[in-house]
Amino acid sequence: QVQLVESGGGLVQAGGSLRLSCAASGSIGIYSINFMGWYRQAPGKQRELVAEITRGGSTKYADSLKGRFTISRDNAKNTVYLQMNSLKPEDTAVYYCKILSYSGVHYWGQGTQVTVSS
Repeated sequence: QVQLVESGGGLVQAGGSLRLSCAASGSIGIYSINFMGWYRQAPGKQRELVAEITRGGSTKYADSLKGRFTISRDNAKNTVYLQMNSLKPEDTAVYYCKILSYSGVHYWGQGTQVTVSS
């Protein structure tokens, strides 16, 4: 079994910052994870990609979030981070961590709520 434990969500005022973390543990080695990423789902909307990062550090962001969000990872800890700055009310959503192993298996976290008040 593989577990993804997310943390760092919460309530913040518009313009504020939050840092999300997601640690993978269980039956997955530190050399087994290819992509690590964050998705989000707002009420009544589809889940969408926020950002993803490869083991080598290549990143991809949703166009609308470039410049405000930064994804990073610590391969030795199987952990991915999402630094979110200049938060807006429209960033309110449940944020999900996802990893893709080199064997092609996806794993999802349970999600962490981010609420941005105006």
